[in-house]
Amino acid sequence: MTLPTSRARSLLVLVPLLGSIALASACTTAEDSPDSTPSSAAPTTVGAATNPSDPPSSSASAPATIPTSAFVELPTELRKSPRRTTPVEEALPKLCANEFGTGGRQVTASAAMTVTYKKAGDPETNVPQGMIHQTIFTFDGDGASAYMARLRTAVQACPSYDHFGSPGTVKSRALSGVGDEALLLTRTWASTSLNGEPTGGNSSSQIAVARVDTTVTVFNDQGWEGADGDPAMVDRVVRDGVGAIDAWQR
Repeated sequence: MTLPTSRARSLLVLVPLLGSIALASACTTAEDSPDSTPSSAAPTTVGAATNPSDPPSSSASAPATIPTSAFVELPTELRKSPRRTTPVEEALPKLCANEFGTGGRQVTASAAMTVTYKKAGDPETNVPQGMIHQTIFTFDGDGASAYMARLRTAVQACPSYDHFGSPGTVKSRALSGVGDEALLLTRTWASTSLNGEPTGGNSSSQIAVARVDTTVTVFNDQGWEGADGDPAMVDRVVRDGVGAIDAWQR
């Protein structure tokens, strides 16, 4: 059957139009589908997810990706074992309460890694000297500055705490020349033996927190099996760690 010329032209226009609509619909469905799974993950990134107890703010922008390169790495002579990913809730220190948590305020991502360190020149058969847990938070807007302000207030309200059954004290001071602002905390507690018996002395370790623009990083130093931490190691790690974050943000 021969169609009238005007009707034939209408159909010729309609067919490609329907095809365009179908193609556009298919692309919209495939793009940013909440149920879709990326075909591959970047091999140099740490799974960046907020602490389950600290959900991200509903007003936050799209979650950031925190690459492994943003975390500090020790030189071979000081590294007892390679850095490894750690749950944020296990990496963050706790004093009187959850002082170092974010409460989910303006957080776009968080991730943590742990590095185990040794003294330079120690034989491989020696036990490690300690571990440093590093947590990185990225924030929306002024969230990073607000976090630092809340942390200072919380630390001032916690001059003493319970350190696994032993009385502990906390002292803090500003750490100059590190990032946009930084805080250094020294916690001291009564020493105990491996059997838990008091030794009559004291042990101490440090926590360093630094802000680099909209990113905050927390370094939690723990001496091996309850021994003293290493202040010189913490000072090196926090400065190198801030440098790694600064390089990532450029």
